[in-house]
Amino acid sequence: MPDRAVAHNPAQSTANAVPREWALLLVLAGVQFTHIMDFMVMMPLGPQFMRLLDLTPAQFGWLVSIYTFSASLCGFIAALYIDRFDRKHAVLFLYGGLALSTLLCALAPGFGALLAARAMAGAFGGILSATVFSIIGDVIPEQRRATATGTVMMAFSVSAIVGVPIGLYLANHFTWRAPFVLLSVLGVVFLAIAWRVLPALRSHMDHHHEPHLLKQLHAIFSVPRHLNAFALIATLMFAGFSIIPYISPYLVANAGLPETDLPILYFCGGLVTLVSSRSIGRLADHWGKREVFIGVAALSIAPILVITHIAHVTLLSAVIVMIFFMVLVSGRLVPAIALITSSVEPRLRGSFMNFNSSIQQLAAGLAAAGAGAIIGKTPSGALTHYDTVGLLATVCTLVCIALAWRLGRHTPAEPEAAKKVCDADVARTSARAADGP
Repeated sequence: MPDRAVAHNPAQSTANAVPREWALLLVLAGVQFTHIMDFMVMMPLGPQFMRLLDLTPAQFGWLVSIYTFSASLCGFIAALYIDRFDRKHAVLFLYGGLALSTLLCALAPGFGALLAARAMAGAFGGILSATVFSIIGDVIPEQRRATATGTVMMAFSVSAIVGVPIGLYLANHFTWRAPFVLLSVLGVVFLAIAWRVLPALRSHMDHHHEPHLLKQLHAIFSVPRHLNAFALIATLMFAGFSIIPYISPYLVANAGLPETDLPILYFCGGLVTLVSSRSIGRLADHWGKREVFIGVAALSIAPILVITHIAHVTLLSAVIVMIFFMVLVSGRLVPAIALITSSVEPRLRGSFMNFNSSIQQLAAGLAAAGAGAIIGKTPSGALTHYDTVGLLATVCTLVCIALAWRLGRHTPAEPEAAKKVCDADVARTSARAADGP
């Protein structure tokens, strides 16, 4: 059959690569959309949580942080085992767990149950995100990997444009539980689509010969470029999440922006990043992941300093600053993750990406908690020392540039045999799908 010949005909394989890749990437982007919306919607819902559940600011902080800490801990554990499973089966199991977790959030009767449900969501969501990027590393060729990463990361933009505003609308007109009901329904829909579209991905299992846990840890953490990659993602998270959770409170309390204008900021910033993420990915594929990351990271320093020092803001000026902040601060993640994904051999990529995701989540939680320890509050409600946090984020960004420069010099070549086997995995599954169930 012509479809089955794809696995044996390189020219035909190349011709059919783009349609297969687009279907795969759209499914992965849908999975990421619900995962990211689940995390993002928590922060603007803070006032409702504190009012309706009678939570203190510290308790609300735990609702945000427990997600990242749980994701980090479970990611470390999963990293030791994840490469032993078909990536499709792993995604389906983890995504099903995330959908169940969001339903438990909606049904939570109080703070304790909600905290447990958020921890459960973090456990599944953190591992899921790493597995998604492992699939990109396995299936997408090196020369298109940054573009593919940017495509999947557009889920962040769609979450900001559509997810968060819809979540806030539902919460304002019904209850804070409504966004989580929506997420659980979307989870079931995307789970069914993922089961139908995702190919079986087992080629990494053929190269996985590290049965002993200590050997697995040694294989990951004894390689200097792996440590460099971990340092890069950790520092990048410190540079971002020391600022991001406090943008809305600062703009409202210090810069005089009405709270009702906040959804407009998310919408406008997300709308622009919907285009910029993929564009930055294409630039990284064309000019080099390291070079584009360094350029975007250097440019991101300006909006970081502006948004943490601004004293008064109109809606228009707030939108402009937020657009530049979201485009550059989120945009620098695209070449960074592509660079990190390319720094590891395919046989270790699943474990490596889970360790990377765990470090990323841990660093994000520590950054938010550390910034919270620095930022103070006046009797009038204004935040203090946010400018100091901005300076620290700038220093972290400069460190990231140095780490990326070093990592880009030691990226291993992609094994040609592994790429052919992965393409055969996709081709066989595509042929079966074309023949029908």
